[in-house]
Amino acid sequence: MYQVVAYHIASNINIRECRAHLNWDLLFSESDELFFKKNSEQFVYVFQHGIVSFFNTPDEEIEQLLQEIKPFSKEYVSEKQLEDVLVTIQPQVTKVEFQRVILPNLDQEMIRLVMFNASQSVALSRYSIISEQLLAETNVLTQYLEDKGKLDISGNKLRRFIAKTLNIKNRISENLYIFDSPEITWESEELNKLNQELKLCFDLKDRYRLIHDRIQIIKENLDLFRDIMDHNESKKLEWIIIILILVEVVDLFIAKLF
Repeated sequence: MYQVVAYHIASNINIRECRAHLNWDLLFSESDELFFKKNSEQFVYVFQHGIVSFFNTPDEEIEQLLQEIKPFSKEYVSEKQLEDVLVTIQPQVTKVEFQRVILPNLDQEMIRLVMFNASQSVALSRYSIISEQLLAETNVLTQYLEDKGKLDISGNKLRRFIAKTLNIKNRISENLYIFDSPEITWESEELNKLNQELKLCFDLKDRYRLIHDRIQIIKENLDLFRDIMDHNESKKLEWIIIILILVEVVDLFIAKLF
């Protein structure tokens, strides 16, 4: 029995630097991911968005490998989110069960698919926590608006909040491939079937939609806040103009009177 474990270790990993400095057997590479072979039964998968996945690697060795990756990581985290799944080998059987995958042999492309989907699951967990926190912050503002009839946030803070939400939305779109299948599945029915079953097992699509819906709700609320703030600013400008006109009229009246 083997184990796949995926960790979120940083906000970003420099793929180019990893490729240049890690002396491991590179099996596959793209601009945002690297798939390494440590030995005949050990693999490491590194993703630009801060996820690293291991196959059949003892905990103490994982820590050593993470230390090798750490210099190329941005905002390295000590408390890591993880996802793990067991892999067993049974000839002529390909099956995905809860927290267990059965493969016919140690096929590196099948192993890569398991590691890929486990990594996507970790990324979803990370973005789920972030989106939940953003929604909670938004709910505080909406509750204050309901209670007081006004917003409890400055224009600068609101703009930064909007930018933060949009940046997270962009990162999700860039780093998650929930609805896309890796190229290795295009020409193999068996790999494509395994990939689809893994997506179902990790519940990737539904979890992605939940995060997307949260972000959309947050964005709609922030758009409303911005409209309210713009309206309040317009009212202030109108009153300033009115006061300036009144001052001008009074000044003109006094000048004519004296």
